[in-house]
Amino acid sequence: MKQSILIITNMDCPTEEALIRKRLATVPGINGLAFNLMERRLTVDHSLQDEQPILGALREIGMQATTPDACRSCDTAEASAVSRKTWALMAVSGLAAVGAEILAWTGASETSPVVIAAALLSVATGGLPTLRKGWIALKSLSLNMNFLMSIAVIGAMAIGEWPEAAVVIFLFALAELIETLSLERAKNAIRGLMAMSPETATVQLDSGEWRELPSAEVQVGQTVRVRPGSRIPLDGVVSAGASSVNQAPITGESIPVEKAAGDPVFAGTVNERGVFEFRVTALKGDTTLAHIIRSVQEAQGQRAPTQRFVDQFARYYTPAVVAFAVLIAAVPPLFFGAAFLDWFYKALVMLVIACPCALVISTPVTVVSGLAAAARAGILVKGGVHLENGRRIKAVAIDKTGTLTHGRPVLTDVIPLVERPEEELLQLAASVDAHSEHPVAAAIVRAWQDGEARTLLDVAAFEAVAGRGAKAVVDGRLHHVGNHRLVEDLGICTPHVEAALKRLEQEGKTAVVLTSDHESLAVLGVADTVRGHSAEAIRDLHALGVRSVMLTGDNPTTARAIADQVGIDDARGNLLPEDKLAAIDDLLARYDSVGMVGDGINDAPALAKASIGFAMGAAGTDTAIETADVALMDDDLRKLPRFIELSRRTSQVLRQNIALALGIKAVFFALALAGQATLWMAVFADMGASLIVVANGTRLLRASEKRG
Repeated sequence: MKQSILIITNMDCPTEEALIRKRLATVPGINGLAFNLMERRLTVDHSLQDEQPILGALREIGMQATTPDACRSCDTAEASAVSRKTWALMAVSGLAAVGAEILAWTGASETSPVVIAAALLSVATGGLPTLRKGWIALKSLSLNMNFLMSIAVIGAMAIGEWPEAAVVIFLFALAELIETLSLERAKNAIRGLMAMSPETATVQLDSGEWRELPSAEVQVGQTVRVRPGSRIPLDGVVSAGASSVNQAPITGESIPVEKAAGDPVFAGTVNERGVFEFRVTALKGDTTLAHIIRSVQEAQGQRAPTQRFVDQFARYYTPAVVAFAVLIAAVPPLFFGAAFLDWFYKALVMLVIACPCALVISTPVTVVSGLAAAARAGILVKGGVHLENGRRIKAVAIDKTGTLTHGRPVLTDVIPLVERPEEELLQLAASVDAHSEHPVAAAIVRAWQDGEARTLLDVAAFEAVAGRGAKAVVDGRLHHVGNHRLVEDLGICTPHVEAALKRLEQEGKTAVVLTSDHESLAVLGVADTVRGHSAEAIRDLHALGVRSVMLTGDNPTTARAIADQVGIDDARGNLLPEDKLAAIDDLLARYDSVGMVGDGINDAPALAKASIGFAMGAAGTDTAIETADVALMDDDLRKLPRFIELSRRTSQVLRQNIALALGIKAVFFALALAGQATLWMAVFADMGASLIVVANGTRLLRASEKRG
């Protein structure tokens, strides 16, 4: 099985997509087609020797197709621009059409040679592409807009309505150009991602010399220098210098993030101030930004539920309306003695109104605008289906460690039990724990050093006590740092110690005791602290009517304590991966649509089972970006309710667009039957509806700009 990617420069709307589908369905060896209208990209799964049969079939229907390799210089953005020649021809067509109408209004016959000449000039300069496409559609037996418009124009000329035929063909061609330009807004939102990564990088060579090289040639492990105000060309880790970096293109964070040695940086982000160097960790095609671009491009090719419904509806709607127009033209004259020309004209108007272009184009424009708005906010959505279905979520299950909390324990309490300074007791505990690998011990040592090179006491005879803690000799005396069980074993668990331990444990903290060989000296509390925005995120979820559930492997007391801090409804502890999966099953039975937020790896079964899986803190994590339905590109859980809000707005705009497209057509159907609609009015109605739904769909982009 092979896969070929083709760029089709004149594929602008679902009309061309339907024509291509119909033609390529007859080519043996083609197994699947995937369209990306916004990028004019067609992906073909096939078993052919080469692409020539595909290219030949496309040429037969007037599609200008080429491979990306053969068209490296023809950027899709350039291909979509309207040329000066086209605008010049449109100007001639418009002047000729207006001239024909003026001549008719000032007394010339609509069938006089001068009026016919002006009309033909208008058709020749502005309408030939439409007529050519109409002929191709006829040969392909496709009832698309170009075919319907061609029949309407030819019919108008056949009954002597030459000025109106000229105005109609000009207005249709002009409206198509305006529609193409309007669609560029949605397309450029995606292309803007591609332009974020610089094409060159300042790289240190083996000789120590710094040289400007193409980003694509830079290898993993090389050192790159970034100056203030410059975009970072590749992913990496800061090796020298410090700065603040605007990460909004990747994570959606509005405030620049301070970067120092050891911190990650991402391609496409902006160095605000200071010069720094970083070691490259990913090639140009493997950066976080490259993954985002690929994911968004792939998402555009996936049809959302509403889009699939609209496509199916249009498949039956257009033939039905064409059949109705034929009946309108034939039945009244044949059976009721009505004037043939009057009812034939009404039928032509209905043919123009019949095209479902506005209806069909409304969904991809809206979905792509929503995907781009999400990407700008640091939310990577893996398809229109997830963007649209996000509004259905009634409950969200959230992993605790690394999601609601930082995932790194810190010392929170030091409770002295003897008359000694707190700092002295902390130094003593850190000196014992400095030789331990336990996360709690590491938190105590970090708290003592606090980013400084503070001295530790000399210890001897260090020993880890399995399941209890650790012990060592300090200043000639044996000391322990351990849990509740250890002090009970030592026989020094006094009521005062019990009270301190109980208080910390009720707060969801891990409590350890520092002892000498005969008494307890201090109780220390260690906890995985809650992220600053977690409580706000949960409040926002509840405001949207979404229930929150915590799923964690920690003990129920710790789970409940963290849940109380952030306001979570339901906390479930002591859960293994299979228990989390069972919890998702339970929630799905109760709420129908459930989201799961985790790290994209450890919670994989639950993420896969949930209606929508959310990967938390996915920036720089290839696995999370590849496996999650939605990836939140930094550690800000507030992006979860923001995604649900965006999903609801997207669904609302989709419904508005469908109602607008069908409503405008219904009004003009009624006007046509009443004899109040003309052909040029019908063109305005159809193409005007297309422009309205495009503008309405791109409102999602404007909303994201204001909020961002």
